[in-house]
Amino acid sequence: MTLRFLIQKEFLQIRRNSFLPKLILFFPVMIMCVMPWVMNMEVKNIRVQVVDNDRSTQSQQLLHSIEASRYFIFGGQQPSYQAALKEIETGKTDVALVIPQHYSRDLTKGDMTQVLIAANAVNGTKGSMGGAYLSQIVTANASPNTAAIQSKLSSLFLYNKHLNYKVFMIPALLAVVMMLMCGFLPALNIVGEKESGTIEQINVTPVSKWSFILAKLIPYWLIALFAVTVCLLLSWAVYGITCQGPLWLVYVLAMLLALFFSSFGLIISNYSDTMQQAVFVMWFFIVCIMLLSGLFTPTRSMPSWAYATTYVNPMSYFIEAVRTVFVRGGTIMSVWRQILALGSISLLMSVWAVLSYKKNN
Repeated sequence: MTLRFLIQKEFLQIRRNSFLPKLILFFPVMIMCVMPWVMNMEVKNIRVQVVDNDRSTQSQQLLHSIEASRYFIFGGQQPSYQAALKEIETGKTDVALVIPQHYSRDLTKGDMTQVLIAANAVNGTKGSMGGAYLSQIVTANASPNTAAIQSKLSSLFLYNKHLNYKVFMIPALLAVVMMLMCGFLPALNIVGEKESGTIEQINVTPVSKWSFILAKLIPYWLIALFAVTVCLLLSWAVYGITCQGPLWLVYVLAMLLALFFSSFGLIISNYSDTMQQAVFVMWFFIVCIMLLSGLFTPTRSMPSWAYATTYVNPMSYFIEAVRTVFVRGGTIMSVWRQILALGSISLLMSVWAVLSYKKNN
């Protein structure tokens, strides 16, 4: 009975707050409707300019091939390499292609010819990928046999046959929603009651620490269920992307992650004296957990010392498991190790949340 009234108190506090109900409703909607469009790691719209020193039919064919590519924005021609380089230095173009004199004659005779590709590599990914795309176009135009071979090649893409980056990002955005809603809100809960003085009224009651912390956690688990449901519905309604594996398994993973972040938020709240302190400490850990989890880049690309942190990073286990279930259609046998690790870390954090709460009788 005591637990029921404590949970009712938490929901009353959330409802009486003019901002929190709006945040709980609109935050998942904004994340799912906006972020999949902007959190895109595909390299497109590479601005390219050409210096054509040959001005032959074959060099014009190369220019038209670049113009027809969906990866490039053709910015026109420059009279010299120095002029093209100046455009790169001022940020007006990303890649410059210099076609040498006698380009057509050398190709006709079968001699080797060199084409210069200068790429702005301040953004290393964009520079390297842009140079690679342009090299493929140059090679295909220089050798008809290469173009014929490429036309006969076919690729089979598993799990994401249209190479849609949204399929990769939507499961990860579930983790972002869990992290921010079930992490920051509990972190501000107890410390907010400390600042307002209402926590002292609880401390003089016979309510146990377990009941008090559990009453703080349960509302955020229910909020997590609501947020996951909204995200999955929007994924289906807006993008036509649905879970390929058991849907209940996605909810299990989400609830385990929600348990971790809500417990972690309460731990920070228990050790913090002010709301400002809780926000800064929570933000520090959240950024580290997110960037080291494989949310944006593969964890195998990290240095060995950074990769070792994924063994204690619950978000890393969640992202790996939810992508296996959501994208590849994996079953519980495919992700049982991640479930075991995520459950163990979450349980440890929930026990710590109880023990760290200091109740003065």
